[in-house]
Amino acid sequence: MKIAIASDSFKGSASSSEIAQWLEEGIHSVIPGCEIEKIAIGDGGEGSLDAVIQAGFKPYSFQVCGPIGNIVDARIGINGETAFIEMAQASGLSQLPSHKLSPLTATSFGTGQLILHALDLGAKRVILSIGGSACTDAGAGALQALGARILRSDGGDVLYGGASLMECTQIDVSNLDSRISNVEFILASDVTNPLLGPMGAAHIYAPQKGADIQQVELLENSLTHFAQTSGSSNVETPGAGAAGGLGFMALTYLNAKAQSGIETILGLIEFNQRIADADLIITGEGRFDAQSLSGKAPMGILARAQEQQIETVIVVGQGDTTQADEVGFSALYSLTSFESDIATCISNPAPLLRLIGQELARTHI
Repeated sequence: MKIAIASDSFKGSASSSEIAQWLEEGIHSVIPGCEIEKIAIGDGGEGSLDAVIQAGFKPYSFQVCGPIGNIVDARIGINGETAFIEMAQASGLSQLPSHKLSPLTATSFGTGQLILHALDLGAKRVILSIGGSACTDAGAGALQALGARILRSDGGDVLYGGASLMECTQIDVSNLDSRISNVEFILASDVTNPLLGPMGAAHIYAPQKGADIQQVELLENSLTHFAQTSGSSNVETPGAGAAGGLGFMALTYLNAKAQSGIETILGLIEFNQRIADADLIITGEGRFDAQSLSGKAPMGILARAQEQQIETVIVVGQGDTTQADEVGFSALYSLTSFESDIATCISNPAPLLRLIGQELARTHI
């Protein structure tokens, strides 16, 4: 019997590869000879770069500007003329020193630097994986890194961060890197929010990046002003609000095309071929709830598995068994079924995942 394990990361707890390893250890403690293929995956957020590197993309490392101007080490993946850039590598919450949130001044400048490095390596197709962003700057920082100037009324450049965009009076793209026009940009994300409004970047996502009520309104006004100055029609385009509005910048200035994050990743790692002879697929994520049904990794994997008529179970930190049954999973296993203390589940998931692996081996293999 062959099992494929392809779980998304449990954010803040365990990576996709770690989860697969611990489940494998549990299964092998019961059935030592069981064949297991571990497939690292991501849905466009953190961990997606690791997935494509494991699938054959070559990693390159650079030092770039972090979200508050700090220098960070960041990687991109290259396969032929295709580059894979994970925004969180340069501009993510994980790159904030001491994880101190900075909702008004965090910048996407480093992400723009990574794009330039990809172009220097000959990329003609750039996939932007944009989950985990620390900033709400409408991608202005990345645009500046690519050669644009975002000017104040006195002719000076605006400072980094979303709040400063209120001072923007002109967006000068005359010196934007000329190679951009010959590159295909793909926005890999399952976020469909517009840039502005109650479902936009500031109102929905800025609080997760540390913004209080007053700061959310300031950022909303700043994004509105920046969008008006740009003259773009992409304000309401689905995905414009992704990554603090970097989606808006990519759609407007890079002519990017939005694609499902999980579908993009599954295509890059040749997922269908890797599960073709599997008898069972194990997928998972940290929390399985109503949001999971809107294009998250487990649902993308379930759809692929159902096409090939492969039984699929889901392993989660927390989740609703009834909901999992309704969408087609054979079973749901949760860490909280083995440990009621959520803090323990997050801080020490390894023994719980080994127990789940053992239970899976006894009931599904």
